[in-house]
Formats: sequence, C-alpha cells, structure tokens
Amino acid sequence: MISRNKGFLSLEFLVPNVGLLVSILAVMTFYAYYVTPNADEFMLKRRVMAAQGDMKIMQERPIYIIIKDHEPEWEITFCLWGLIVLGYKFMQISRERALFKHDFVRVQPGERIIPEDALDRYKELKSTIEREPRWRERLLPECMLAALHRLHATNSVRDAANAVRERAELAADQLDSTLSLVRYIAWAIPAIGFIGTVRGIGGALSFAEVAIHGDISPVTQNLGLAFNSTFVGLALCIVLMYCLHVVQSRQEAFIIETQTHCRDKLIDVMKVPTRDETSDVYS
Repeated sequence: MISRNKGFLSLEFLVPNVGLLVSILAVMTFYAYYVTPNADEFMLKRRVMAAQGDMKIMQERPIYIIIKDHEPEWEITFCLWGLIVLGYKFMQISRERALFKHDFVRVQPGERIIPEDALDRYKELKSTIEREPRWRERLLPECMLAALHRLHATNSVRDAANAVRERAELAADQLDSTLSLVRYIAWAIPAIGFIGTVRGIGGALSFAEVAIHGDISPVTQNLGLAFNSTFVGLALCIVLMYCLHVVQSRQEAFIIETQTHCRDKLIDVMKVPTRDETSDVYS
C-alpha cells in the first residue's frame, strides 16, 4: 500500500516537503498580519498605562502575547507541519478502507476455490487491478493476489493464509515507519520550547545588574519568553501526540480488518480436494 515510486514527484516525498513549506508560509503570514502588530500595540499600551499607574492591564495575557516570540512561532510551524502529514496519512487509510466494499474475487454461494482454479482467478484479478489505477499498490488486492498465488503454488490453504498475514505485517511495518517524521516533530516541538527557556533565562540573567538598580522590565520580558516557550511547546505536543495516536490506531485497525476481510471473503472459501474428490472430478 506504500507507493513504490520514491522519486521527487511521489506523494511520499511531496506531502512532507510541501507541507513544511505551506506551514512556514502560513505561520509567517499569521504572525506578520495578526500576532506581531497586536503584540506590539498591546506592549505599547501596557507601558503607557503602567506609567500612568494603572496596573489592571498587567493582568491581561492575550494569546498573541504568549506566542509573540520566535520559539513559539517555530513550535506552531512544526505542529502544523505534523498535522498536515497526519492528515495525509488519515486520508490514505480512508482510501484503503473504501476498498472493503468491492468484491475482488466473485465466489458464488457454495462455490469453492481449489488450487487448479487459483491461477486463473489470480490472472483475472491482476488484470482487473491493472485496469483500475486506484486499485494499484493497495493492500487488500495485494493480499488477495498473494493468497491465490500461494494456494496455486503450494496446494495449501494454510500457506495462503500465511501469505495474507505476511503481506499485512509488512504493510504494518511500512505504515509505522512512515510516522517516524511525525514522531521527530513531536520530539522537536518541546525541544524548541526548551531552547526558548534557556534563551529566556540567559537573557534574564544578563540584565541582573539592571534589575538591581530598579528596572526589572528586561528581566520579566526574558522570563516571559522562557515560560511561554515551554508552555506553548508542551500544549502543542499534547495535541500532536493525540492526533498521532488517532492515526496510528486507525492504521492498526485497518491491518486487522484487512486480514479479517481476506479470511472471510477468500481464505474460508478455499479448499484442497482430497484424492477421492480429485478422482471423482476426473472420472
């Protein structure tokens, strides 16, 4: 079910890279037209009202003040990037699940698939898949093709069932490996927050002498960067990890459903005739 085309024009390459570009442009635009202007205006208003002795505004913390620095900006960018990749994986699984409604191997009630017929059914199904581009490189048809081919080659229903399981397990490993980028993003988001924390604390310490003389505003601004970076990073990581859990659970359920569908629709109607049944057929 994973595209075998790993070139620059494959979706497996384009979606993560284009998703990163879209995330950067979207977040930069959001900051340029909303966050930065509102944050600058709010900070100017806070300084004016603080000089007038009005401390009520000091208790206000709108969202654009919390995310105004560079570290939260990159945390949001990475989170949006991860959500784009997960959205693509979710749609990919949805397209795979839609194939369950198709009857790839038409078997009449009471009919059995024997090894002598398996090769003809294999060729028929393979030609059908080649005529339908949307069925190519999909797990369900590949599992059915593998089962029919194994039944013809080994005359064993158990080997045919093992072929389905092997293909499903391989697809499960492939699906899990495609989520490695999202796992990296989920690790990188709090790491960026920790960088902001270190940078904020370091900046606050550099103004320690200024604070001793009574001006603590540079210290508080840098400490705000430190705590806001950590807060935004942890919050976004929670959201991304939940979405990752949903997609991973759906992938695992799809693998199980594929094996169950193949067993019900194909494996259970396979039969290897006994010697007496074979002699009756050719007598």
